[in-house]
Parts: sequence; C-alpha cells; structure tokens
Amino acid sequence: MSATPQHATPNTIGHEIAADMSAVNLVIRQQLHSDVPLINQIAQYIISAGGKRIRPALVLLFANAHGYHGTHHHQLATVVEFIHTATLLHDDVVDESSLRRGRQTANALFGNAASVLVGDFLYSRAFQMMVSIGDMRVMRILADATNVIAEGEVLQLLNMHDPDVTEGRYLQVIRSKTAKLFEAAAQLGALIAGASHPEVEAAAEYGRSLGTAFQLIDDVLDYSGNAADIGKNVGDDLREGKPTLPLIHLMRNGTAEQRELVRACIENGDEKHFDVILAAITGSGALDYTRREAAKAARCATEAISGLAHSQFKNSLLELSAFAVDRNH
Repeated sequence: MSATPQHATPNTIGHEIAADMSAVNLVIRQQLHSDVPLINQIAQYIISAGGKRIRPALVLLFANAHGYHGTHHHQLATVVEFIHTATLLHDDVVDESSLRRGRQTANALFGNAASVLVGDFLYSRAFQMMVSIGDMRVMRILADATNVIAEGEVLQLLNMHDPDVTEGRYLQVIRSKTAKLFEAAAQLGALIAGASHPEVEAAAEYGRSLGTAFQLIDDVLDYSGNAADIGKNVGDDLREGKPTLPLIHLMRNGTAEQRELVRACIENGDEKHFDVILAAITGSGALDYTRREAAKAARCATEAISGLAHSQFKNSLLELSAFAVDRNH
C-alpha cells in the first residue's frame, strides 16, 4: 500500500478529480431545482452542509481508473449523493438527531414531515436521473442498493434498545445500511467505463470494505471524538440505544457490573452514564478492537484493487482506504 501522509483528507485525496467534482456540483445544483420553494430550501440546506462526498468520489475515481471518457459519471455521482442525502434526512428523523456536519439537522430546523418528504423528493429525482442514462445494469445496481439500504434501516431499528445484538447482526446492518452505497458507487464507476466483470466485482469489494471501515471508525468516534470534529453530538449512539461494536465488545469482555450498566443504558437510551461507559469501553480495549476491525476492512479494500493498473486514481483509492481508519472526523 502506498504511503499516506498523515494529513490526508478527502479534500487532498483525489485532487486529480477536482474538475470532475466541480462538474458534479454543477449537476447537483441543476437537479435540485423544484417549483416547490420548500423543497429547494431544504435540499439546498442539506447539500450545502458539505460532507466528505466520498461516495460520488468513488464513482469518479473508478471511472477514471478504468479510462472512462464521457459525462455519465457526473450524473451517476450526483445520483449516489442524492440517495445518500435522502438517507441522512430520513435517518435524522428516525434518530431524532439535532446536529449533523456541525449544523442543525433539517428536521430540527424544518420539522420531521418536511424532512421526510424532501428525502422522498431526492430519492425520486435520483431515479429520474438514473433512468435518463438508459442502462439497465445501472438501474439494477441502484435499485438493488436502495432496497438493501432500506432493509438495513429496518434491521437497525430492530436492533435499537436490544443489548443482546451480536457482532454478526451488527455487521449485517453495516453491510446493508452503510457499505452498500459505497459498493454501488465503486461498481458504477467501473461499469460505465467498460470494465470487465471481474474488475467490476473488484470495485464492488473495494467499496463494500471501505464503507465497513468508515462505519466502524464512526462508531469509535462517537465515543472518542468531539462534536467540533465529527459534526454531531458525541454519545448520540448511546442516547439512541444503538448497540454498536464498542458496546458489543464491552458486553462480551467487561465485568458483570459493566455488562449490567451497558444493558440498562442500551435498553433505556440513557446517556447519563456516558463517562462511566466511556471509561469502561476504553479500559476493556473495545475502541482498539473496533479500530483493528476497521483496519482489516481497509486492508480488504486495498487488496481488492491490487490488480488495478497503476494510476494517480488508484493511488487516491489506496490513500482513501488509509484515511478511512486514520481520520478523526
């Protein structure tokens, strides 16, 4: 794996796709337009909050890595970003979140009903755009991805406030809810560039593994980050009764007293004991364990593209897999 500077971020990784990303931002602005003012207002609010834009970057990087010439990758990168944004709008309503990307969530500002409906608008606009490309393979990948993501959301809902969630059940949620859109984004970039079936599958494996690594580090940061860096309230997972991997590890390896406390906190969505839980998680090695699992996933991503021809785009993909684990936001 290529050496990665410690200061690498999504803004420095992939500088070679800067022109493509500018084109994607233009498509986003054009496609967000609606004759309904509230849709414009909320959609612009959530999109303008920025974010890492990693999913659209995957479309662009894989398309370029396979020698694509055209503009469909701009359309597909926008589709992926719209689907992601729609899931964020819906997630924040379900989770009753008040802070994302360092700003008030759309539901906190505009209300739950408006956020859900604008999320629906973004989903439907994404499907309008993918149909306009006219490639059944593209539509199948994105239709399957959105369906799996919805299943992942429901699986997560079933896991909420359940202290008996196993690591296997939790990883199933990650693969469905988070990793699936990473997978689809990478797959699409390779597909539209005319890559072979094994190459498209390798891209899919890269995306799936990268998405898993990102989510696991998000789990770590919910207990070890700070709100200014991660753009949301630290301890949200505990407040929402989410049994993420650090808690699952503590339940497996902690003392009887710690297990009882974690069980009660998950069942009740109780963050009053956050400091005690954090100390127990840190002492049990749960955060280190979760980081190691994220590093394993990142290595799988790196190995998946070992056969990809050398290029500046491949270098960025390798750097991105390192950043997924080393980041603090």
